[in-house]
Amino acid sequence: MNLTGNWNYPTSIRFGVGRIAELAEVCRSQGIERPLLVTDSGLARAPITTAALEAMRAAGLGVALFCDLKPNPVEANLAGGLEAWRTGKHDGVVAFGGGSGLDMGKLIAFMSGQTRPVWDFEDIGDYWTRADDSHIAPVIAVPTTAGTGSEVGRAAVIIDERTHTKRIIFHPKMMPRVVISDPALTVGMPAKVTAGTGMDAFAHCLESYCAPGFHPMADGIAVEGMRLVANALVRAVHTPSDLEARAQMLAAAAMGATAFQKGLGGMHALSHPVGALYDTHHGMTNATFMPYVLQFNRKAIEERITRLAAYLRLPSPGFDSFLAFVLKLRKDIGVPHTLFELGVDDRQADLIADMAIVDPSAGGNPLPLTKEGVAHIFDAAFHGRL
Repeated sequence: MNLTGNWNYPTSIRFGVGRIAELAEVCRSQGIERPLLVTDSGLARAPITTAALEAMRAAGLGVALFCDLKPNPVEANLAGGLEAWRTGKHDGVVAFGGGSGLDMGKLIAFMSGQTRPVWDFEDIGDYWTRADDSHIAPVIAVPTTAGTGSEVGRAAVIIDERTHTKRIIFHPKMMPRVVISDPALTVGMPAKVTAGTGMDAFAHCLESYCAPGFHPMADGIAVEGMRLVANALVRAVHTPSDLEARAQMLAAAAMGATAFQKGLGGMHALSHPVGALYDTHHGMTNATFMPYVLQFNRKAIEERITRLAAYLRLPSPGFDSFLAFVLKLRKDIGVPHTLFELGVDDRQADLIADMAIVDPSAGGNPLPLTKEGVAHIFDAAFHGRL
């Protein structure tokens, strides 16, 4: 199968092995001559990053690197990025990496022309209209993990350390101008990161598919995204050099982020506060909660899941068959079965329940998320009760 293509859906995506070679040309096509490459500190010295920087410099671009990011970025990281932007007199951003690099790159480009605090643009109501959209810098996104799909998204996540909450900053023009999706860039991911990010992509597809409301385009993208994950994730984890599996996972990640415009749900509503309080990996946290949220929502999603099981060609179409598939997938790639195994204690369970029911993702859950219901899910996930 030819796994190369140019897609517009609506983001312009250059997909295929080796397409990172087009980065300098893509920057110039968007009027960027002095890009700020934003990535996390762990990726900053990786060969794929240094090669990208060298290629842009060889092409005559005045590129600089900013990499002072936490895995779950905070406001101080944004302030540092904006200082680097101003000092270097940059005119665009190359957001390079996983969720933290992509989100922070988008935030720096967005905030570079704003005068209000970043929290004024939280994804609440019409807060996005407060922004001066004539001063949002262009972004080129280069994902190096296959999970968040932030490369095709119009929002970014940042932790508010004052309240220990993950907050979503949104603006339609935060969407990157062009994405370079090169599966070869994901080959070097450790197995644990491949597993966690892959399950994040699966969670995006699954929750958007189960979210109430009429959005058949999102549903169609979501079910095919899940088929790709079912086909490729175990291979990508255990055979890292399998470029076909890497390509399918990279596509599934973008599909999940496209689909979840329909909504998310309890997995994300719970994983956001847990990640903010315990600094757990977002995708692994979603994966740990996954079967318990499915079981909680069963009566509202059973018919949908039966159709999904048939599409995935599971041994028998039905909720139990799909749940067994999820449990086996988790086991095959090393996802913790309980929150305790993830490194989360139950001392802040009450606070997590309070935070989850007001999380923006909670509204997309198939059943209303009450504090009592969230507490039940947390307890089940902590003790491993299905």
